Amino acid sequence: MRWDHLGTAPPAPADAALFGADAVTTRTFDTPEFRGVTFHEIRARSILNRVPGASRMPFEWTVNPYRGCTHACVYCFARRSHAHLDLDTGLGFDSQIVVKVNAAELLARQLASPRWQGAHIAMGTNVDCYQRAEGRYRLMPGILTALLDRANPFSLLTKGTLVLRDLDLLVRAAEVTEVGVSVSVGFTDEELWRTLEPGTPAPHRRLDVVRVLGEHGIGCAVLMAPVVPFLGDSPEQLRATVRAVAAAGAVSVTPLVLHLRPGAREWFTAWLARHHPHLVGRYERLYAGGAYAPTWYQRRITRQVHELAAEFGIGPAHRDGPRRIPRPSPAPAGGPEQLTLL
Repeated sequence: MRWDHLGTAPPAPADAALFGADAVTTRTFDTPEFRGVTFHEIRARSILNRVPGASRMPFEWTVNPYRGCTHACVYCFARRSHAHLDLDTGLGFDSQIVVKVNAAELLARQLASPRWQGAHIAMGTNVDCYQRAEGRYRLMPGILTALLDRANPFSLLTKGTLVLRDLDLLVRAAEVTEVGVSVSVGFTDEELWRTLEPGTPAPHRRLDVVRVLGEHGIGCAVLMAPVVPFLGDSPEQLRATVRAVAAAGAVSVTPLVLHLRPGAREWFTAWLARHHPHLVGRYERLYAGGAYAPTWYQRRITRQVHELAAEFGIGPAHRDGPRRIPRPSPAPAGGPEQLTLL
């Protein structure tokens, strides 16, 4: 395993998270949910990551407390990052998990730096912060507390229902800063889910997260990702998914067609050959131009989803920020106001 190439000199806060071989502790846990999984606990030297300027992402800073993901989504674009550590991008990505055990304390220190200007921080953009490992390591409460203490705006994207464990922190943070939460649900087909996203909660459970967050005043968006060509893109499947998203109370739905970057492409193609061999040729033609499906195909899916969203009363995501929870009004003079439950 290769760690040292990531750097040895302590970086400035803007650099990517770095660590050395002498800071790694490897553990396994003999419990059903972690059987076959190895955890590499490291003390990172930085936790704030600057997104490259050429990136398509609409944010500049990220926090990623984990590398690798037990969600085991066959298509995950982050698989390639494991190659940088000489780890396998297939099964290794699903079962060799790097845990930045000092993420919360490090973030608190970096946010307190005079150089930090309070920019928006996105989480869950590489691997899921609320994957199963988070149930054991509990890094996110400390991370959210650090953001809350500085009233630093943030957003997170997840497929994990574990986010509801931190509901109180999210509500408190939304009272003082901009908080955006999105849940990823690309399809509601349970047969497709079981083989393509085997380590994730079922789609209907993720939509329950959307519903609960909304009930607590946090408008939750749905990233309809990925829309899987020839397996999850029929008009009937798109309609069923958008209908379920609307029923859960999502404030927006944004489709994202499957993209296959190096690392993920090979693993997905092997899965496709095992489960749907008749589609291999069609995928080779559709993705002959690179990692992304042709523009005409992406536009067709986007149009269909937006039309369905309008039909069911929700719209595409907008860039005007997430909905905030209003601050409570102070009690009038002369005694507390009697509240009513609606």
